[in-house]
Amino acid sequence: MADTWGMDGEPAVLAAARERLGSALFRRVAGPEGPANRARIHGTPGPRWFGPERPIRVVHGDASMFVGGVRALLLQSLHPLAMAAVAAHSGYRGDPWGRLQRTSTFLAVTTYGTADDARRAVDHVRGIHERIRGTTAEGVPYHAADPHLLKWVHLAETDSFLRAHERYGAHPLDAAGYDAYVADTARVATALGVIDPPRTRRELAGQLDAYRPELRATQEARAAARFLLFQPPLPLPARPVYGVLAAAAVVTLPPWARTLLGLPRVPLAEDIAVRPAGQALIRTIRWVMTPPPAAGRD
Repeated sequence: MADTWGMDGEPAVLAAARERLGSALFRRVAGPEGPANRARIHGTPGPRWFGPERPIRVVHGDASMFVGGVRALLLQSLHPLAMAAVAAHSGYRGDPWGRLQRTSTFLAVTTYGTADDARRAVDHVRGIHERIRGTTAEGVPYHAADPHLLKWVHLAETDSFLRAHERYGAHPLDAAGYDAYVADTARVATALGVIDPPRTRRELAGQLDAYRPELRATQEARAAARFLLFQPPLPLPARPVYGVLAAAAVVTLPPWARTLLGLPRVPLAEDIAVRPAGQALIRTIRWVMTPPPAAGRD
């Protein structure tokens, strides 16, 4: 039976496929140093910002983050100053995977790592933000360390990860759990320089609404949306799968954001096809990235 079944009772061929796909996906998301970083983040003893019971660990540890990440980038692009900074300084076109890997490592360190590691990661990002300055095409100055811009980025990320988890997460939280998630993210936001971040879902919605008059789809924002949705840096065989992920992210955007980005709504198709396909894809991603159960089979 050893040639056919793994020790956990999963068919050996299926177990091998899971391991190959999971490793490949992890390398894409975490980069070549991913395994070493994971061992350090989870294995280093010491106090953490967030204990194992905190909602931020539930949300950030779920495969729905793939959907939330795409949604966050689309939503963030609608602030002209934030988008100008991204277009000029982030290298999202020239090094999209590197940007993803740096972001995912930062999220992992601040969510699961020791308090010392989390603080070092925050200090590193704050140093980068301090150096990023420029002007938009209209001549408006921006500074990445501006607390107002930092808050917009934080709001877009928090709302996106929350809504993606609510729709696609393995175990959605209740209302109190999502309030606690927002409160958890506020700790990281404050460390990054955000002033008065939201601590409940209601506050999150109110602060997002307050930014609405500042938002618009600049040429840079529309270019970023085209890149994210239709020109991903992936081989052709992988693009249909990514297309499902991108569509799953788009349907979670608020209607006003979709209107600004020129992304039409097709409610019947979304209900019948996009959402079920997105749920199936996230379940598959969760499966390939989750180690097999420990229980064996004789």
